[in-house]
Amino acid sequence: MSTIHPRITEVLTHTFKVPPSEIHPDSTMDSLEMDSLAVAEFAVLLRETTGGETDLDRIPKDATLAEISRFIDPPRGCVTTARPEAHLSNAR
Repeated sequence: MSTIHPRITEVLTHTFKVPPSEIHPDSTMDSLEMDSLAVAEFAVLLRETTGGETDLDRIPKDATLAEISRFIDPPRGCVTTARPEAHLSNAR
């Protein structure tokens, strides 16, 4: 089973008040009932809390949390693309 980056869980529970019981690797922004504005804010907060320089502003609403987690913290030896939507759509 995929794990979720701890910062994702932290941001979802503290900022967006998503109950931890609803946060699963296969959850999507849609399934967590996050609208476009919330997804944009989520991307900004993730970038700030992870210190990442990746362009998270294009997170698709149908990307799973496991896919987003892999984009934020790719496995060693994995090259992360500058376009998250391409990386995330290829991850499935």
